[in-house]
Amino acid sequence: MAKFTKEDALRYHEGKRPGKIEVIPTKPHSTQLDLSLAYSPGVAEPCLQIEANPKDVYKYTAKGNLVAVISNGTAVLGLGDIGAEAGKPVMEGKGLLFKIFADIDVFDIEVDSKDVDEFVKIVKGIAPTFGGINLEDIKAPECFAIEDRLKKELDIPIMHDDQHGTAIISAAGLLNAVEIQKKKLSDIKIVVNGAGASAVACTRLYIALGVKKKNIIMLDSKGVIHKSRTDLSDIKKEFVTSINVKTLEDAMDGADMFLGLSVANVLKPSMVKSMADRPIVFALANPNPEIAYELAMKTRKDLVMATGRSDHPNQVNNVLGFPFIFRGALDVKATGINEEMKIAAVKALAKLAKEDVPDIVNTAYHEMNLSYGKDYIIPKPLDPRLLTVVAPAVAKAAMDSGIAKAPIHNWEEYKNLLEQRLGRDNKLLRALTDKAKRNPKRVVFAEGANFKVLKAAQTVLHEGIAVPILLGNPEHIHKVIQENDLDLDGVPIINWRGAEERSRREEYAKILFRKRNRKGLTYNEAVDKMTNRNYFGAMMVETGEADAFISGSTSKYADTIKPAIQTVGIKSDINHIAGMYLLMTKQGPIFFSDTTVNPRPDAQTLVDTTLLTAEAVRKFNIEPVIAMVSYSNFGSIRDGSPVRVQKAVEILHHEHPELIVDGDIQMNFALNPELRTKMFPFSKLGWRRVNTIIFPNLSSGNIAYKMMQEIGGAEAIGPILLGMNKSIHIVPLESSVREIVNMVTIAVVDAQ
Repeated sequence: MAKFTKEDALRYHEGKRPGKIEVIPTKPHSTQLDLSLAYSPGVAEPCLQIEANPKDVYKYTAKGNLVAVISNGTAVLGLGDIGAEAGKPVMEGKGLLFKIFADIDVFDIEVDSKDVDEFVKIVKGIAPTFGGINLEDIKAPECFAIEDRLKKELDIPIMHDDQHGTAIISAAGLLNAVEIQKKKLSDIKIVVNGAGASAVACTRLYIALGVKKKNIIMLDSKGVIHKSRTDLSDIKKEFVTSINVKTLEDAMDGADMFLGLSVANVLKPSMVKSMADRPIVFALANPNPEIAYELAMKTRKDLVMATGRSDHPNQVNNVLGFPFIFRGALDVKATGINEEMKIAAVKALAKLAKEDVPDIVNTAYHEMNLSYGKDYIIPKPLDPRLLTVVAPAVAKAAMDSGIAKAPIHNWEEYKNLLEQRLGRDNKLLRALTDKAKRNPKRVVFAEGANFKVLKAAQTVLHEGIAVPILLGNPEHIHKVIQENDLDLDGVPIINWRGAEERSRREEYAKILFRKRNRKGLTYNEAVDKMTNRNYFGAMMVETGEADAFISGSTSKYADTIKPAIQTVGIKSDINHIAGMYLLMTKQGPIFFSDTTVNPRPDAQTLVDTTLLTAEAVRKFNIEPVIAMVSYSNFGSIRDGSPVRVQKAVEILHHEHPELIVDGDIQMNFALNPELRTKMFPFSKLGWRRVNTIIFPNLSSGNIAYKMMQEIGGAEAIGPILLGMNKSIHIVPLESSVREIVNMVTIAVVDAQ
């Protein structure tokens, strides 16, 4: 768990702008016309449309993406009944999580009332504003009555997250825990310590998933909820047992699972020892669990454990559920959140935990290789796949159960829209991946002993993108595979320096000697070069023993590109190479070139780079719209690099009139069609969105893509090497697994 001081927390919430959320306009508002449309008199038109057809409120207002987080502050976090105003920071925080994880807008509403009837009346009165309602931090038993009444009396998604959020996430963990521990839901004996809202909701959901009610023992602050007790509420009576136990210690003897939603340190090591073989302990009290994680794991080696803390494995965190559950419910305009939708979320989360974990998640949690097992039974909150996995599952369950008013028909399109909500529109990359999968190629990985390279090789193997071939010492590679629990069975490993590869090195040397003997290369030098993995791997592609080659993760760009040029060679029609980056931005994909090869190109080099880039962009099924940028606009400066750009444009317009390209032009005009057409209506670019940028020199191109990456939040894929005879690609030093996988995908498509 992250460490901070009281002052850190107060300073964070105060800051220059107190609080954590704000309202931002979504429509233009800079002119008098804009304001007239936003308010009076233009606003009357949608008002009249909604009066005539109430369903149009979703069409003309933000209702469909607006959730109310409502609380009376009677059960705030671990703070208890601190009042409505004191609970407001928590509600703002909940709103922030809704927005950053699922792009749902939130108004937090604090109601100063503990009376159930009054609270329900207030919420019903404001309900027309919202597409959904998240009830929060309301104490039991009032929370049960409030939620039940609102669900019956309103027709929008409503969920008390303190109950159902914990239930859904812990249930997903339970499904995987019983599988790992080789148990069955119908057989396990569960002890539930705590009888509040979360405990009740968890127990009900476990029963719905297949746990037998007779196998559950629940305890409240007074002990076991036994049929002999006369002080039980109607809700607690639902969970009475006739088993002859009185204390937590009695109940734990032979239990398969402990679910704690109570207080810290109540579960003793002796109680854990008394549990059945291969036990499950979910100690979810916050901030300190019912038994410390280290103590529990020391007590039992065969234990699967989850807590509510982020500094231990298997954190049961409600943020895994509520943003995505509401996202799915809102998107089909569900009239509620029913059991079917909750169970769909449970199963989606449980299934996701079994899939390969993206590198971005490992990096976020400082892990090497998270994988399904005792220490990873539920996904991590920062897993970007949650939105596209859980929300569709919930939406489909709403449709199947008959409470969706706006069913989804194209699920692929829906998932793409979800990606776009958080600026992660990877439709282009998805299309490339699909293309690669249809005809996977053999890809040689030069740095076969590097962990990230091996993890990328595992990913492309499992996803069917490519057939990996690893270069390296087999002993070293197998050691890395075993240490990180990777699955690369059957993947060939070639020790290019080994004695067993001597004949192949000699054959490759002969080929290289024939290619380079009139360029100063001797045969002995050719033999020596074949002990270099980059020469050896590129020659595998040249001879047809592989289809593509990936290197660069642990070597300099120049040290990788030279062997590729000397072995595979450059396309003869242009006799030129360049480097291009694909940048995935919130506005869509954009291509930058040249970013890696030509330091100070002349006009003809710029022409050749543009032609190679246009050819490459078309391989992505995108028609290139090319701006050749500079610090000048259409000849406004007649000195320096603008002159070379102007000459290149002149050549392209004359020799390739079909190409949509223009310049020289400054970057702001290139990227802003409205500004461009106003100032330069003659431009060949017209109103089109520019998707390709050609830079006047290597410095500007390299600086620009890295700035977009670090400040603009763009995902950079590349450098994509242009102009080679065969599929040779170089990744940047210290690339992430995701970057390597993306480059392999492009290499496969290139090889196709």
